[in-house]
Amino acid sequence: MRKIPAGNVRLKRAYEAASPEDGRRILVDRLWPRGIRKEDAAIDEWMKEIAPSAELRKWFGHDPARWEEFRRRYSAELHQHPEELERLRSMAREGPITLVYSARDEAHNDAVVLREILLGR
Repeated sequence: MRKIPAGNVRLKRAYEAASPEDGRRILVDRLWPRGIRKEDAAIDEWMKEIAPSAELRKWFGHDPARWEEFRRRYSAELHQHPEELERLRSMAREGPITLVYSARDEAHNDAVVLREILLGR
């Protein structure tokens, strides 16, 4: 199986403007980003199924102190969706994809964990 180049999986907040370098833009949150119109978001696909469960999202609450445990729990949830993970991997092997998220914290969010898993880290 071909390794995915790190540059093929990008992360971007939903509130940042889309750019041609983004490739396929995939929203990886369960909820649509507040205040963003669907027409303005330039989202190619919305993969709600691979977002953290509502329970996990509420438990985490974007608390950096819970980050390591969140990563562990979310990774376990992700591996319950092998079809979606494989779809993302094949898209990333074909060209750049951007995992779009709405969290303010750019270092501690689901897209960071998802990218690590896609890149096999």
